[in-house]
Amino acid sequence: MFAESGFADANIADVVARAGASVGSLYHHFGGKADLYLALFEDYQTRQEARAAAAVRAARGDGKLHDPVELFLAGASAYLAGCWEERELSRLFLAGGGPPGFELIARRRYREWIHVNANLLRADEQPLGETLVLVLTTVVAEAGREVSVQDSYDDAIRLADEVVELIGRISAPRAT
Repeated sequence: MFAESGFADANIADVVARAGASVGSLYHHFGGKADLYLALFEDYQTRQEARAAAAVRAARGDGKLHDPVELFLAGASAYLAGCWEERELSRLFLAGGGPPGFELIARRRYREWIHVNANLLRADEQPLGETLVLVLTTVVAEAGREVSVQDSYDDAIRLADEVVELIGRISAPRAT
């Protein structure tokens, strides 16, 4: 219902009817529409983080990737694929809106994501490292928004692959 109507226009009666629940159970488990929305956001973010972390672990486990940028790209690819797989939620959460205070919660999660990427990319070991992480994370987030609104799977994956390729190109050391 949130994906169809947005937070403000989603009706609690419609939410519980679609869920096959009662208004009382919604308020018992979530306290209201805002808490349900925030719980959905946290679940979505947790799945996205798990996708990216699993891709990084797999890349490390294969022994193929040791380069921090390549590991970042593996995680970014998984994140972008998740934006397509859960495109309704991606569009909802990446577009903003939500209950009062949502922007602060979303910003906190974004800062946590930047911190994880800073560790992965070893930002403290390079000049402008923190700025690089901010730029790359922002590019991936914006690409996620665009991936989620593509008309087809093929278009979404092509865009995701092109973004990852471009990030790889601009992040690669230049020959002098």
